[in-house]
Amino acid sequence: MPKRFLQSLVFAALTVATTLGGVRVFADNDDLKIPNLGASSTSLYSEEYERRLGRLWLKVFRAQAPVLDDPLLYDYVENLVFELVLHSDLRDRQLQLVVVDNPTINAFAVPGGIIGVHNGLIHHAQTEDEFAAVLTHEVAHLSQRHFSRQRERSQNQNILTIAGLVASIALAATAGSDAGLAAMTATQAAAQDSRLKYSRANESEADRIGLRTLVASGRDPHAAADMHERMLAAHRLYSTNRLPEFLRTHPLSEKRVADMRNRARAERRVIRPKSFDFALMQARVRQQLTQTPVAAINLFTDQTLEGGTEAAAGWYGLALAYIEAGEPIKARKALDEAMRPDPDNLAFILASSEIDTALGQHQSALRRLKNRLSLSPGNHPLTMAYADALWQAGLPHVAAQLLKDQSKRKPEDPGVWYRLAEVQGLAGDIVGLHQSRAEYFILVGALNAAQTQLNYALKLVNNNFTQSAMINERLRDVMDIRDELENS
Repeated sequence: MPKRFLQSLVFAALTVATTLGGVRVFADNDDLKIPNLGASSTSLYSEEYERRLGRLWLKVFRAQAPVLDDPLLYDYVENLVFELVLHSDLRDRQLQLVVVDNPTINAFAVPGGIIGVHNGLIHHAQTEDEFAAVLTHEVAHLSQRHFSRQRERSQNQNILTIAGLVASIALAATAGSDAGLAAMTATQAAAQDSRLKYSRANESEADRIGLRTLVASGRDPHAAADMHERMLAAHRLYSTNRLPEFLRTHPLSEKRVADMRNRARAERRVIRPKSFDFALMQARVRQQLTQTPVAAINLFTDQTLEGGTEAAAGWYGLALAYIEAGEPIKARKALDEAMRPDPDNLAFILASSEIDTALGQHQSALRRLKNRLSLSPGNHPLTMAYADALWQAGLPHVAAQLLKDQSKRKPEDPGVWYRLAEVQGLAGDIVGLHQSRAEYFILVGALNAAQTQLNYALKLVNNNFTQSAMINERLRDVMDIRDELENS
């Protein structure tokens, strides 16, 4: 891997602003090859540059992290983020979300409108407002452009040793663990210390502005302090490496939690019933994070005894666990119980169709999904479920057309291109298979693999000038992206 590419990778990865604070280290300004736009009151980077950097970072991140392909969960988090953003100071609302399959409590914001969430965060939050409080904190990092401001303060720092940082950055960005930051200490402790106060100032500002967004959205202002208090307790209970606070991935302190609590006291506490959709997504996440279907069945069987929303979510989780265990009849019975409070909930429609498919009732699954899609054309989780059902029903050519249309709505979603490649192969569209695989590989940062797939496609189109021109143009795009990664 070229050294310049590593520098770009590390520089981008280090811009992560974690939920509870993070230490950031940046490459020297000369290495960025962009102009300083003025005095300290002027942002060092344009929003356009930050957006480009964020998109490049996301490609690199997807290549390293266990990114979760769950259209329903993604849709839920994305809708919540955009609801909160409407009440925020964020001007550039061209956001991209990434959900990481990781049990740790973590979220992050990257310049250019990238917001990342570990599914473990949903697992540990007790209410949707607590989850929302973390998201508003990350939105505040973006709206206040902490990346540019931090970089402006550190522009005179020397380039740090790349070899000593690469492994630890990947760990810190994806796992949110103390181990990642511990690995950095030999090469960057001095640089960290020089920016410690400013980093904490960023976190304090994000806490304050995030609270303002939370209140404007009609949510409980005490949720942030509640969530942080629980995380502080969890850190004390489970941390096996008692690093100094400034070397932790999440530099929590009692003072910071007290500050949050004091700010919240100035606002009216909002008491709301637990969101049913949040409870269902929490069950979905817990099923994903449980090691075996049997363990999940035991977990959710206990939850069904709790009553109310928790019981319904437990029945839903139990249905998902039975589906994974290959017991669709038991899954159907559990889902029938879950559906009582809200039978038209999208989560139940998708689970019902999945059970139909598992039982070999393909027409029932297709009819159920098609009817719901007629009410919500283009809905992403519905469309993806319908494509999967068509695939399982032996209709890959119909699924391919559906996914082609969806790829125009969601061109940045790797899951769309992955499924499209699969069904195109089954439908005999081999050129399309290679092109779709190339798009998938581009989005996950595997540029050599993307180039290989495009070259395969180019050999197959023979003398078709139009197709050849399109494939050659995409090959040039791949080269441009590689150039950008290696020379940023």
